[in-house]
Amino acid sequence: MRGMARTGMIGAGMVGALLLAAGAAAAGETALVLEGGIAATLNLPDGVPAAPAVLMLHGFGSSRDEVGGMYAREAAALAAKGVASLRIDFHGFGQSDGDTGATTVPGQLADAEAALAALAATPGVDGQRIGVLGFSLGGGVAMLLASGHPDAVKALATWSSVGDFHADFLEELGQPAFDRAAADGIVGLDLGWRTIALKASFFDTLQHHDLMAALVSYPGPYLSVTGEKDFAATYAPGFLAAAANPMKEAVIVPGGDHIYGVLSEDQSMAEGVIAKTAVWLAGAL
Repeated sequence: MRGMARTGMIGAGMVGALLLAAGAAAAGETALVLEGGIAATLNLPDGVPAAPAVLMLHGFGSSRDEVGGMYAREAAALAAKGVASLRIDFHGFGQSDGDTGATTVPGQLADAEAALAALAATPGVDGQRIGVLGFSLGGGVAMLLASGHPDAVKALATWSSVGDFHADFLEELGQPAFDRAAADGIVGLDLGWRTIALKASFFDTLQHHDLMAALVSYPGPYLSVTGEKDFAATYAPGFLAAAANPMKEAVIVPGGDHIYGVLSEDQSMAEGVIAKTAVWLAGAL
């Protein structure tokens, strides 16, 4: 989607659901399939017997390594600081099972809840020190996850997060997409980097969640990162005001777009976001 200023059911057998999947992974990483067919990548830092950990939730139409490999790179930055991570493909995306068109906000939240439980039960992870990082749509899902599980989520960070599911997708996709989904039950969309078909259920769920209220109810530390030129920057002051914990920070990246220039030759902006987030999460956990 479109310098720094401070301003379902979770079962006991979830640990057994961390199954090694076929496929390559980077050094120090393990490709997994979680219960329900959720594809994931686990990164455990060397020499840390009970590491804090971060669950990473990708954005709309993306997958677990994220655009420009930003999540894979964030995982490496966290590991260098002794922090484990788990990044997932939501159902219907990347290598996970499921119908892409059937995605909904509650469905992605359920995936996040299952992954959070699995991560907390992973050997080598301190289940009492888990944070969540969400990008764009994943930022909104991360807020809902943290609000609903405040005892389990010890720190929350978002990149370019949506602030209002309905308003932001209406601006991004346009009223005709909403109307076509309502009339036909499904709509095909060209996102520019991929095409996608979404069922009416996706649009129907966008008005059911108040992200500012979710953030108000979350008691833990919060970091918001947005690009200066991105729509998400307009939400940063409200996010900062809503966050309850005194350990809160809004970073506005000068000249930054929604993806921090990660597809350009100059990686300095993206690298700055990755480094800042790793330092902040390591400190918060």
